[in-house]
Amino acid sequence: MADQDPINSSKAPEPVGLYPHARRVGNLLFLSGVGPRERGTKQIPGVELNDAGEIVSYDIETQCRSVFQNVRYIVEDAGSSWEKIVDVTVYLTNMKDDFATYNRIYAEYFADNQPCRTTVEINKLPTPIAIELKVIATID
Repeated sequence: MADQDPINSSKAPEPVGLYPHARRVGNLLFLSGVGPRERGTKQIPGVELNDAGEIVSYDIETQCRSVFQNVRYIVEDAGSSWEKIVDVTVYLTNMKDDFATYNRIYAEYFADNQPCRTTVEINKLPTPIAIELKVIATID
């Protein structure tokens, strides 16, 4: 695979805009923002929407697990691995209510590999989700 070739996973959800799932530059793999949607559907695990498409309720644990699975799909389909993740930026839409649950689940998934991490609260994400990850991994 040539440097800077776009990488798209056949398992991760389709991007909601004009961007690849990831791009390799040298021995680094940069992932686009990854949310909890599942491939082939507009439904978001753990999210209940009203007819207007607004969030009625959501389960942050379900969303976290789905996001981490999607990240795994992308890094593995790109030829890297979970263990090679070196940096994670986490965007939460409700730090006060969701941080403790997200932090507990994050610790499960990153018990062995502990990348650098930044967690920020943002007002909104492009789709009705409560968490998104931006990831950098190494790749051979």
